[in-house]
Amino acid sequence: MFEFWKREQEHMKLIAGLGNPTPQYEGTRHNVGFDVADRLAEQYQIPLDTVKHKGVYGKGIIDGVKVILLKPMTFMNLSGESIAAVAGYYKIAPEDVIVIYDDINLDVGRLRIRERGSAGRHNGIKNIIAQLGTDTFPRIRVGVGMKPQNMDLVDYVLSRFSKEERMLVEDGYDRACAAAALLVADEIARAMNDYNGK
Repeated sequence: MFEFWKREQEHMKLIAGLGNPTPQYEGTRHNVGFDVADRLAEQYQIPLDTVKHKGVYGKGIIDGVKVILLKPMTFMNLSGESIAAVAGYYKIAPEDVIVIYDDINLDVGRLRIRERGSAGRHNGIKNIIAQLGTDTFPRIRVGVGMKPQNMDLVDYVLSRFSKEERMLVEDGYDRACAAAALLVADEIARAMNDYNGK
């Protein structure tokens, strides 16, 4: 596998799923990016076996396109440090970086795909924009539901899904994987048309 990569240094994509490392964050709303990355790794048999550049990542192929699948290990708010390090090392342009993360403004399991845009209130995305020096990178936002009025935002995003929500978000993960494959193939318009708000 390594020789193949070494020999063929043409166009490749970086897919980064955002989350927080350490076991207490597993399965929380804030870690849906990690969950989608794990599902992509399983679906496309990409071993997440390299610990470097402040992240855990692996190399593989999605529909004929070489990809790096990354889970930053910096904690959410510093995700850009790992993403920028990997992108810089492998000479991947920002527009070829696909970021998958949680969105509290979308119903659980719904997706929103964009080619670029501001960070909103998401500190992980703020850091990525700061580290890459641009907001021009495609992203897949996975809905985790709006926070209850009487609940602190941090407590909410670090909470876990109910049994009913878990079914919805698992379905969202499958669609996020399909959308990611379209973004890898540079079919962003089709991805938006097929999956936004669905």
